[in-house]
Amino acid sequence: MSVKASALGVRMSPRKVAVVAALIRGRSVDDALVILSHTPRRSAEAVRKVVESAKANATHNHNYKADGLRITEIRVATGPSIKRYRPAAHGRALPFLRRSSHIYVEVDGEQRVAKKPAADKPKPSTNAKAKGDK
Repeated sequence: MSVKASALGVRMSPRKVAVVAALIRGRSVDDALVILSHTPRRSAEAVRKVVESAKANATHNHNYKADGLRITEIRVATGPSIKRYRPAAHGRALPFLRRSSHIYVEVDGEQRVAKKPAADKPKPSTNAKAKGDK
């Protein structure tokens, strides 16, 4: 079972984020984090945060081993665009779009073996009188 994490509405163009996502597709999570920390692009920070979130979800919520996690899927989708206008010559206004992205990451790996709960030991009765009580 794969573990998911997502970042919705990231204020960066999906084309620019997709370039960084392609660098880490199919790699182990540890390798991906090293690559992202050395990638000189603004979108690398957003992708790194989603990968770290997926790693934390897997280890904390789903009992996966942190060292064996791999990125099985990473995709970037188009988010909502905001329409804006830029001034141009002769008093005109030219439209442009401020684009945003949705980043989805799935990781998978080996689960830790669940520890068996300790056997219930009989507790001494609390009703017994302590020595010296009369």
